[in-house]
Amino acid sequence: MNKNIEIEIELTNNNATVPSRKHDSDIGYDISSSVDALIPSKEVQLINTGFAINLPNQCAGFVLPRSGLASKHKITLINSPGLIDPGYTGELMVPLINHGSTDYQINIGDRIAQLVLINTNSVEFKIVENLPDTERSTGGFGSTD
Repeated sequence: MNKNIEIEIELTNNNATVPSRKHDSDIGYDISSSVDALIPSKEVQLINTGFAINLPNQCAGFVLPRSGLASKHKITLINSPGLIDPGYTGELMVPLINHGSTDYQINIGDRIAQLVLINTNSVEFKIVENLPDTERSTGGFGSTD
């Protein structure tokens, strides 16, 4: 089950960054903006990421909100989760909505969403008495700066 999957990625502009994780145990890969953009209050803005990916068959990508951005600034995805099917190789765009009462500035390099890759292979669940302690343990909403 620890087999790495290779994902081809094309950087489509000079401000693009490869999605990355803050912690080795994280499932979500942070997606950053490749543009400066103002999201007016109560409006949606489509944000460029500056990259495109080629997912293998039996692998799906889900674009999810960042919990800290949502809970601290009321910025989230209008279509959460956004599904990336194998075969779509265009630039990933993130439709952010500002639920706040003031405009919100997105800058190049700001982490705006998370990419979670799902392999459709089967899994087995193993019942245990207690789960091990981890670096994050029960840290939840907004615990990853």
